Amino acid sequence: MVEDCLTEARARMDKAVEALRDDLMSIRTGRASPALVERLRVEYYGTPTPLNQMASISAPEARLLVIRPWDPTALEAIEKVILKSDLGLTPNNDGVVIRLSIPSLTEERRRDLSKLVGHRVEEGRVAVRNIRRDVQEDLRALEKDKLITEDDLYLGREKLQELHDQYVEQMEQIGEAKQKEIMEV
Repeated sequence: MVEDCLTEARARMDKAVEALRDDLMSIRTGRASPALVERLRVEYYGTPTPLNQMASISAPEARLLVIRPWDPTALEAIEKVILKSDLGLTPNNDGVVIRLSIPSLTEERRRDLSKLVGHRVEEGRVAVRNIRRDVQEDLRALEKDKLITEDDLYLGREKLQELHDQYVEQMEQIGEAKQKEIMEV
């Protein structure tokens, strides 16, 4: 019973770490990365569609992204979405592809992005703490229903805390790596 709860906690915490990783990929670092734009939703025949499902996105140079839609009629819609996004990039449409030139970040913008990364990492830690709380409640309910002993409850809590600490540390490392990447000139 306790192992089932811990397995569930591990799976949910893995998802929280993966969500953090995906979230941080969309933060601009001064280098061209397809992850910056691939999650943008473009209105395509009345349906919001992720950009990576309607175009190929490549980074031929360190500061250039090239978006080549499979349907050339979608160029304008893609251009509008990029302009409306919070990326701060201006698309250059030549009728076939959209080029996005990635300018270098100012020191102030780097600090702002670093703070944003810290905020997102904190949200991830909160998610992991919430998972820990939920599983602790499940363990207490099992003990109350006499399905596990009090010793099992305490042992399960200890293992859960170790799991929590491990995932929080993993999130910290991901955040530190992203902050280092942002502050790199």
